[in-house]
Amino acid sequence: MAFSQDELKQQVALAAIHYVKSGIIGVGTGSTANYFIEELAKVKNKIDGAVASSEATAQRLKDHGIEVFDLNAIDGMDIYVDGADEITEHMHMLKGGGGALTREKIVAANAKDFICICDATKYVPVLGKFPLPVEVLPMARGYVARELVKLGGQPKLRDFTTDNGNIILDVHGLNIPDPIEMEGKINQIVGVVTNGLFAARPANILLLATHEGVKTITK
Repeated sequence: MAFSQDELKQQVALAAIHYVKSGIIGVGTGSTANYFIEELAKVKNKIDGAVASSEATAQRLKDHGIEVFDLNAIDGMDIYVDGADEITEHMHMLKGGGGALTREKIVAANAKDFICICDATKYVPVLGKFPLPVEVLPMARGYVARELVKLGGQPKLRDFTTDNGNIILDVHGLNIPDPIEMEGKINQIVGVVTNGLFAARPANILLLATHEGVKTITK
């Protein structure tokens, strides 16, 4: 049976609910994460609340009656649930299509387990077909763009301002066989806040929605 992409996202969001036990849950940003919030609202009595990776997610959680905690007010959390724009068998991810990459990376760093939820179209052998988002301080835009060209990319300014008041350069044309190395190189460029490679801290569990059901892949 063939499912629409929205139906696949709904299935994988439902599968992620099985990992919700208690305490505070880290919640990502984007269309798949939004489906997770819909499911989380149904079991909100099990948890104390959530930490949001964006203003949009925080508002959506509040709209569903889920308390939103400031990350600095807690010591950590068991799980962070979020989607990805691309993910490999090594659990390395490319994220940030929704523009929340920095906050997503910060919230993920505070969680014991990163549970990635996405559909099979995002499961790729090598990262880089999807443009790599890089959050940049506005005054460093030109310098960072030139440095990204040296790494083989073609940066384009996104018409977007992040929740942190910064800009995003989407880097096209990168082939990223070693995402850990590339993540480090880009983050070393002065003026870069962070980039959308989640490789140094990869996902622990991948819930992959397919037309044959949700597959669970662990690192």
